[in-house]
Amino acid sequence: MRSKAYVLVFDGLADWEPALAMCQIRKSGKLEIVGVGFSKENVVTMGGFTICPDIALDEVNVDDAGLFLLPGGDMWEQSGSDAVRELLGRLSSHGVPVAAICGATLEVVRAGLTRGVRHTSNSLGYLKAVLPGYADEEFYVDRPAVADGNLITAGGLDRIEFAYEIVKRLGIFDETEASELYEMFKNGVVPARYMV
Repeated sequence: MRSKAYVLVFDGLADWEPALAMCQIRKSGKLEIVGVGFSKENVVTMGGFTICPDIALDEVNVDDAGLFLLPGGDMWEQSGSDAVRELLGRLSSHGVPVAAICGATLEVVRAGLTRGVRHTSNSLGYLKAVLPGYADEEFYVDRPAVADGNLITAGGLDRIEFAYEIVKRLGIFDETEASELYEMFKNGVVPARYMV
């Protein structure tokens, strides 16, 4: 049974980017949030929070993965991680949804997950500048967030759209509820059922 939403945690991760999606997943009770580190050593986020990973990267069980989420962070603009790319390949071959935002979109490109799959990032120019060998331009979509098959991608300024696509893909909310979530957090529109 796919019961876990794995979230990669690392020094310098952009802690605000996955927050809304993680909150909605946790509140739903449908998946357990599991923090995955490169080791079990504490990490410090970009915002200064200390996080203790629940497990190390090599402990991820592909069979119980309902989602693997990669937040942005400066490390992605370097060389990324061979271990992450290998895991992404295994997750993809098992049909596990992978969600990447901001700089983490670079890693899904490096892992080959964007071949023939619609995707987005901070911008097309960003992908081409950081990854000179980027060859999936015909599948690039200039939108805040894109979900295609088992890949969800978003630009770094688009955490609400990212959460919206994740909760829809995981079936946490139906289309109406997902739209209400989006409108509430993006535009401050409180659903009518909360207005008494």
